[in-house]
Amino acid sequence: MTKSFKESIIAVIYGGRSAEREVSLESGTMIVKALRDKGYQVEAIDLFGANKNLDPIAQLQAVDFDLAFIALHGGEGEDGRIQALLELMGRPYTGSSPLACGFAMDKVLTKRFWKGIGIPTPAYMSFSDKADVASIEQQMSYPLIVKPSREGSTIGISKVANQEELATALKQALQYDSDILVEEFVDGPEFTVTIIDNEAYTPIGLQPSQEHKLYDYEAKYIADDTQYLLPCGLNEADEAELKQLALESYQSLGCTGWGRVDVMRDQQGQFWVLEVNTAPGMTSHSLVPMAAAYLGLDYASLVEKIAQQAFDKAR
Repeated sequence: MTKSFKESIIAVIYGGRSAEREVSLESGTMIVKALRDKGYQVEAIDLFGANKNLDPIAQLQAVDFDLAFIALHGGEGEDGRIQALLELMGRPYTGSSPLACGFAMDKVLTKRFWKGIGIPTPAYMSFSDKADVASIEQQMSYPLIVKPSREGSTIGISKVANQEELATALKQALQYDSDILVEEFVDGPEFTVTIIDNEAYTPIGLQPSQEHKLYDYEAKYIADDTQYLLPCGLNEADEAELKQLALESYQSLGCTGWGRVDVMRDQQGQFWVLEVNTAPGMTSHSLVPMAAAYLGLDYASLVEKIAQQAFDKAR
């Protein structure tokens, strides 16, 4: 790579065809504007456009660029397929490797691995195609969390308190993925930790309204009554423990560049890691820009930092 970073053409890849397409469109549009405001040459690529039959390889090959900023959420943008394609094209990109992305995207695989290496994560059961309600009730106690194994933005997630709700939630989750995760509900506050270039940022405490109860899709991207606690309310020692756990969880999957780790804390003070997001949202409601702003890093500078890290790594 002979160009300097400032001379590089940056392709912002967004859109896609996953259930998170609308979120990605907003993230990508804001990232494009931020990079242009910083003076960079930017190519905006709405992957698949509104047509799921478009050829993504042809779309990427039609554009001249030096670095890809991946603003896709879910689907092939977060499971490693686009990352693998970019590697075959010899184009550097933001975020984690294809293997790490695929690993983190699969919640069941991730939890199985974390259990093996001692990362605390809630007890769970997993099912392919058809879940056994009777088996779940024999081994787990309500309330429970039901979610698709390979979706993000809490799409398809439900909290259930009885058999009827469980059956409905399982059916709903199966609309998004053939692999379903049923997880023990952790009764306590939720936190999220942004990680950029192997540095854990100040955790954010998440407090959805009583109407939402869960930090779900609507609470994330639509509602204006979700409370984001910065500082998060933990004492210094507990906050340091949370940041270290988040960083260990992230690095254990081989993640690099940037990402976000979601964690719950139970009534006894134990932290439980839920998942790692390798392509977090960058919308007006998103958590990574919020964490960066708390440390004095504005949106455009945050985007530039993520892109610069990827460029320097490629060199």
